[in-house]
Amino acid sequence: MLSKLSAGKQRFLAGLSLSVSAIVSAPVFASNEVNVYSYRQPFLIQPIFNAFTRDTGIKVNVVFAKKGLTERLVREGRNSPADLVFTVDIGSLEEVVSANVVQSLNDPILEKNIPAQYRSPTGQWFGLTTRARAIFASKDRVKSGDITNYEDLADPKWKGKVCSRSGKHPYNLALIASMIAEHGDAYTEQWLTAVKTNLARKPQGNDREQVKAIKDGLCDVSLGNSYYYGAMLTDEEQFEWANAVNIIFPNQSNRGTHVNISGMSLTQSAPNKENAVRLMHFLTEDLAQRMYSEQNFEYPIKPGVQASGLVTSWGSYKADARPLSEIARFRPDAVKMVDRVGFDN
Repeated sequence: MLSKLSAGKQRFLAGLSLSVSAIVSAPVFASNEVNVYSYRQPFLIQPIFNAFTRDTGIKVNVVFAKKGLTERLVREGRNSPADLVFTVDIGSLEEVVSANVVQSLNDPILEKNIPAQYRSPTGQWFGLTTRARAIFASKDRVKSGDITNYEDLADPKWKGKVCSRSGKHPYNLALIASMIAEHGDAYTEQWLTAVKTNLARKPQGNDREQVKAIKDGLCDVSLGNSYYYGAMLTDEEQFEWANAVNIIFPNQSNRGTHVNISGMSLTQSAPNKENAVRLMHFLTEDLAQRMYSEQNFEYPIKPGVQASGLVTSWGSYKADARPLSEIARFRPDAVKMVDRVGFDN
């Protein structure tokens, strides 16, 4: 049949066939959707995604996992349906960067809404909220001013009075990395060894369980992310735990309190890139920032947005101004240090 057609018509039909084949074989992605891989639990962020959908008509699909999302993105490669990856600390953000599964984004709106210390200098990750690595201290057994710095946790007077979760938990690794950035390896290892000596028990549980241990009299002080304080104060079962402690923002007379972030990165594949960037903008604007603070007791990352009433009631504090990208460079050293001193043993 083709032999009876002119050469021009044969070329047209051949081109049409190739075009149809490409359309059939290419992945199909809905134009009114955006896909998120998230280490953040859905109940914490779904209300904000719902607000985005109401505002834009764009549906947000979320895949949640406690671990393994970086490996999944590596396996999926260019065929990944993910547009954005959400993580819960700076270590996880640097992990997706190192795996080469996210892309750089130069965006004036994000640069305006997010202070430079809370975003990647190469545009590969952006902070969404901040949380202070606070010290929780017994109201009954720790006097005001007895402990004011992270460095004080090494003081022998706290021997047998410190509770902690695993030293290898990302939140503690980030703090240890910040100590290395501030003081260097030798001092930080001495400090961490002394803190281990002061532990009341083997590291275990999460940040909330350390506060419960203070309430139960097992220890007097612990480390914990600030938003857990709000979560406990508004939980009927855990209110007594939180009510037994004061929240302390360390190092106010020097470098400031160590602050970590929840954050986001645009994936290399990003099949719905335009929608993804719209979501990134939305999450850093006033409405979403207020929702984060009111629902999750985190601090807004956008300057000028007021934290919730409960969070504000804890008082203002000075944050460590060192860029998180600099602190993250010392995270591998922090992991090795935890092993060397046998912190979790």
